[in-house]
Amino acid sequence: MAMIQPFHGLRPAEAYAASIAALPYDVYNRAEAKKIVADNPMSFLKIDRAETQFPDTTDLYAPEVYARARDTLQEMIGDGAFIREDSACFYLYALTMNGRTQNGIVGCASIDDYLNNVIRKHENTREEKELDRIRHVDVTSAQTGPIFLAYRPEKQLSEIIRTIRESAPLYDFVSEDGVRHQLWKIDQPDRIETIRKIFSGIEHIYIADGHHRAASAVKVGLKRRAEHPGYDSTEEFNYFLSVLFPADELCIYDYNRVVDGLNGYTFDTLLEKLKDTFLIEKTGTFRHPLCKGELALYGNNSWYSLKIHSRIFTGDPVADLDVSVLQDHVLAPLLGIRDPKTDGRIHFVGGIRGTDELVRLADTPDRIAFAMYPTSMEELLSVADAGRLMPPKSTWFEPKLRSGLLIHEIER
Repeated sequence: MAMIQPFHGLRPAEAYAASIAALPYDVYNRAEAKKIVADNPMSFLKIDRAETQFPDTTDLYAPEVYARARDTLQEMIGDGAFIREDSACFYLYALTMNGRTQNGIVGCASIDDYLNNVIRKHENTREEKELDRIRHVDVTSAQTGPIFLAYRPEKQLSEIIRTIRESAPLYDFVSEDGVRHQLWKIDQPDRIETIRKIFSGIEHIYIADGHHRAASAVKVGLKRRAEHPGYDSTEEFNYFLSVLFPADELCIYDYNRVVDGLNGYTFDTLLEKLKDTFLIEKTGTFRHPLCKGELALYGNNSWYSLKIHSRIFTGDPVADLDVSVLQDHVLAPLLGIRDPKTDGRIHFVGGIRGTDELVRLADTPDRIAFAMYPTSMEELLSVADAGRLMPPKSTWFEPKLRSGLLIHEIER
């Protein structure tokens, strides 16, 4: 059963919350992150991406970069930009985008639950992507980016959330992307204990987004255990910062693909080969896929609807994903993209960017684009429950959690 703990939050003073809160560190490239910090010196990116405080010639992963992140955090605490809670709390973090709100309980999940699969995953991690956040957490002794977790809806917890939302939040602001962020502190002992007990009755929780951050936090926790052989599992390094949302409040956007080159096919001969997998209709203009089993293809200056033949589906939770059908029946055998994690010919475009971006990227004779129907939360849960993994870039969650609103210090 899930072990979710309250923690002594380190959070912005209320006057600074909107200025400090930043999108996740991996949303930006180096130049973009540096510009944001230059335009907003309070942005948490100056801690999450401390290379923004160095010349562009500085190695992103140099020891001084991580030391600067640690020192900047301590300076902001000293200046009063951040405050520490006197007691261990849970928090409620609500994000509202396009009229839809998702409500997450902020707490700390157990690294043991991660290791024993109480916390279930649907994505592989790559060691080279983990190393940066391992160093960041280890040097700063702080988890600065929360892991996005999901749980199957729980009636009693929904009622508690509804009650909390009737009170005034600590923070309430709209970020530059139009998302409303609200945060409430949950510090009543009886309510804290109730929330803990509810989660302890939930058999599994799921990583929705943040697999690399979760793996990094766990590895730092194991490192600290090795350094403290007398640990008793109550130490903060045994837990990692998380926001837990009911699965029915979450929205997954499509994660689309653009491919360079047709692997020796002309566009017309490729269309003929695609008929083995799809029923094809030329639509001319874009028509968003309406349901699972439908894709859209852009090529040769026109749009096509691709509907997967029913005989393709096998009942396997991974093979039947639309992204898997595309990979297994088109990208690998026809276009030669056998490892989408490393092949430079494939580019992934989040659906939040719109179809105009797909047309812009694929509007040349040697490129095509595939617009997907979004993977569903139920598909994600089914894959994770089966102990299986999705293909890379199967899900794109919006809105994104902001970093810097809550920090978990792993040494106190």
